[in-house]
Amino acid sequence: MADLYQVLGVSRDASNEEIKKAYRKLARQMHPDVNPDPGVADKFKEITAAYEILSDPEKRQNYEMGGSNFAGGFSGGFGFNDIMDAFFGGGGSRGPRPRSRPGQDALIRVEISLEEACFGCKRNLNVETAISCTSCSGSGCADGTKPVICDICKGRGEIQQVAKSFIGQVMTTRPCGSCQGFGTRITSPCSECAGEGRVRSRSEIEIDIPGGVESGNRMHLRGRGEVGPGGGNPGDLYVEIEVIEHEFFIRDGDDLHMELSIPMSAAALGRELEVESLDGMEKIEIKPGTQPGSIHRIASKGMSRLRGATRGDLYIHIGIEIPSKLSKKESELLRELSKLRGDDSHLGNRVRVSDLSEQGSGSFFTRFRDAFRG
Repeated sequence: MADLYQVLGVSRDASNEEIKKAYRKLARQMHPDVNPDPGVADKFKEITAAYEILSDPEKRQNYEMGGSNFAGGFSGGFGFNDIMDAFFGGGGSRGPRPRSRPGQDALIRVEISLEEACFGCKRNLNVETAISCTSCSGSGCADGTKPVICDICKGRGEIQQVAKSFIGQVMTTRPCGSCQGFGTRITSPCSECAGEGRVRSRSEIEIDIPGGVESGNRMHLRGRGEVGPGGGNPGDLYVEIEVIEHEFFIRDGDDLHMELSIPMSAAALGRELEVESLDGMEKIEIKPGTQPGSIHRIASKGMSRLRGATRGDLYIHIGIEIPSKLSKKESELLRELSKLRGDDSHLGNRVRVSDLSEQGSGSFFTRFRDAFRG
């Protein structure tokens, strides 16, 4: 252990008054709120422990004789925070705390379809939350009564205690346990809310969900959350949107993507087809010689833009259906077609890596889909 006289910066024959004066000076310099240097709190504890020993005649004599029957730290029921309060003004009066306090916010999650997310919708929500008690109008008191001044703290909401320590008298201030710091007590609580000033209630509210919302978007309804204790102002209600995954469409921001599988004859010869969009059936033209992985774009048939008047686009990824079984007649016709085209001379040709995105039925769309769902 370091020399305690050196810790306090006094000589070994220093008087009790000199020791006390040195400690007070060091304690003010070493307070963590005054001195931001690292380790200052440990230094303060060290000088306090030294003072406790050297300021006590018996402990000081035992220390000078080389004994070990002394202990650092604090005695007499006082802790480090009490020392802080005594030196630096802690425990000052705060006054009674108000019974009326703001309420908490509430969060509700709502699932909607992709169509509802595109065009917007109305939704009725069942909300269970705290509302102001109608029987007592939020006061918490039975009819005809009101809170009374606490006879323990006299309305201050706190009590002060004074006790002696090795540095003199220490005053601490704590919330009054009789009134929980309010300064008043409800002697006749309301039978409906048991003095809380609010009760649980279920209600139904209608909200307008705008078009263009995405999963994770939140709607902010001010003042629709929980009423606070004592009739305090209500918090806010947040409605979080969750868009259900669609069976056919994949969303990419404001655009939509879908896969359309067509017969190989339609891809080779071309054909006019009808496809379903969020707005209904749309006609598209499949040009002769359409390849697997081709993309057909329909403008302004995607998602609505949030707080905008325009819409994204719908992209149709073309896949080619290859029959797994052929009749005898179909096989004969395909063999005849193969001879006419000279397909046998092209078997086994190498394909550039850059062309792989155009090979295979639906391969491009599958990778695109997995990227968004993965």
